[in-house]
Amino acid sequence: MADESDRYLEEEEAKTRCRHFIDDVRRFPSSIPNSCRRTLLRLAQAELSFLSRRAPSSSDVPLSVNIGHLEAVLHILRQPFINGVSRVCKPIPRAAVIKGDEKNNLGFNSIHVDIVCSVKGKPVWVIVSDRNPKYLSWKEYNRTKGLKSRVEKVLEAARSLVALRPSSVILFFAKGIDGSLLQDIENGFGASKFELEIPDFYFTEEGDGNWINIIARSYSESVALEIKVDHREHPTSASESGLRGLTLSSEATDLLEEKCSLDPHGAFNAIISGLKPLIEINGMGTADSGDVLHGGNLINFDTTALIALVSEISNDGAEKLLSKSEEELRLRFKGNVEFVIRQAESELHNPIHVELGSATSLKRGIVCETVLYEFKELISMCGGTKEKWRANQLLKRLVVVPDHPSDRMASIPNTRKLDLKNKTVFGTGDYWQAPTLTANMAFIRAISQIGMSLHTINHQPRALTGD
Repeated sequence: MADESDRYLEEEEAKTRCRHFIDDVRRFPSSIPNSCRRTLLRLAQAELSFLSRRAPSSSDVPLSVNIGHLEAVLHILRQPFINGVSRVCKPIPRAAVIKGDEKNNLGFNSIHVDIVCSVKGKPVWVIVSDRNPKYLSWKEYNRTKGLKSRVEKVLEAARSLVALRPSSVILFFAKGIDGSLLQDIENGFGASKFELEIPDFYFTEEGDGNWINIIARSYSESVALEIKVDHREHPTSASESGLRGLTLSSEATDLLEEKCSLDPHGAFNAIISGLKPLIEINGMGTADSGDVLHGGNLINFDTTALIALVSEISNDGAEKLLSKSEEELRLRFKGNVEFVIRQAESELHNPIHVELGSATSLKRGIVCETVLYEFKELISMCGGTKEKWRANQLLKRLVVVPDHPSDRMASIPNTRKLDLKNKTVFGTGDYWQAPTLTANMAFIRAISQIGMSLHTINHQPRALTGD
């Protein structure tokens, strides 16, 4: 009877963990795509259904649950350095081979990867194990594949791809790993320890406002190891890459300076002041080559981001815009009235400069040549006096880099959703290992759908108003 009672309590505990996990995923921040969220919910609900259907006659069969593995995956997704998540708990099939891979003789049909994401601007695969350390072995044991062959298969797949190739594979052992096995992995694959940053316990808020511990699980024994896949392409030095300060248009510059002034305490001033200034060399703005190579100090602006920063809507013009009559707005913005109104209303509730301030602070801003050309064209045609002046002030703080998409981005065939221009813009940021600041959600969704991780910082769009 004691065994049956213990088994019952074990099953009920597993069901409770499933329900808490489902609630936790539903509350999870919007940092992961909805497709990944749906996958986690589907797996947890399937586990809960299995436990609920388990017949009493099966009480003599050992209980095997997968909820611990899902909890460990969520633990990794909560890490602050994880971004650009594109795939969770899904295999990467052979069909994922992109242009440039056809000649490779791939020795796998599919490979299971728990998380495809970016870590500090670099693409990474994460493999999660929630097994008891005593059941892990280096070589095959009791018809169970050893870690050696499993890791070799993952690395073979990783090195065989171009577009989806990670710079490293992280192995996370949620319940720890035996010392001798750890040494085998380090010696066999050149693995090194990878530090995680958040505590073991997660909390959720009950209806009465009290905070309770819903996952009483410790990861204090966990071990994370990183295996480098290959030597990823690195940007050249500033002198070799063609980096240069942005050349500003002199047209109407004096008039703009007379008509406009920069509020020293304003949000726009805070944004551009927070960006690292260019280093002046012989009167030409340029960037220090050592700093450029440090991806963590860079941020790549696409055209939508530049427009959002200089738009009158983002600079105290939203309320004034909404005060105008519908007739006046329709005469001015034609069929884009609803679009502009939504942006103005969004600005009043969530000011764009506040949203982007922390993302750009102490970063060196870069733009590729394609973005520079497009931005100047749009400002010239649609920008008003104040917007043109802000554009000039912003460009003074940015560095233009040549169009140079990363190898993995260049390997993707051009499609309607993955067009050459956007591949160039986002790919150049990827080449410099810099996150791209953007409102282009359509491209981000398209990239995520093919399983590629890409480091981006998303924001709400803003339009030029002609003011």
